[in-house]
Amino acid sequence: MAESGVNPTAAALLGLLHEGPMTGGQLMAAAERRLAPYWSMTRSQVYRELPVLAERGFVRLGKPGPRMSQPYAITAAGKRTFSRWLAEDPGRDTIRNPIALRIAFGQLHSSIQLKNLQVAANEYHTEALARVREQVKSAKKEGDNFDASALEFAVAYHKAALTWLKSAPVG
Repeated sequence: MAESGVNPTAAALLGLLHEGPMTGGQLMAAAERRLAPYWSMTRSQVYRELPVLAERGFVRLGKPGPRMSQPYAITAAGKRTFSRWLAEDPGRDTIRNPIALRIAFGQLHSSIQLKNLQVAANEYHTEALARVREQVKSAKKEGDNFDASALEFAVAYHKAALTWLKSAPVG
């Protein structure tokens, strides 16, 4: 665990809560909208972290809403913890690409499997690239240069993946 005592998922939730109180579902939607092009979070991670953050005094629970949805708001302690997390060394990137992993075992695939893998990956990265480029435009239009910069990472990633797929030995 980092010096701040929070993991990246918890820190991301604290960062999102700077926008205002949100329920778990709203936090998932905000994470999908803002972070998904370069950082993945699952619903189970979000709902596992929220009670821990509340227990540690980093968020407080609001009044239950419709269908017993529970809003969370960041506390002063949560803001201090998030600030400490921001100041920490982020550590090294972890690369986990399921296509590259399968290509690494290409000699065990059929040529049809490899070609289908390449076609599907090309479609995914082409569509994702178009989506994230729109997000960059939107962030720039809203004047959010930090969000736009983080999203540019996703643009570069999808471009690199498409370039790599052209040279992958798939048949």
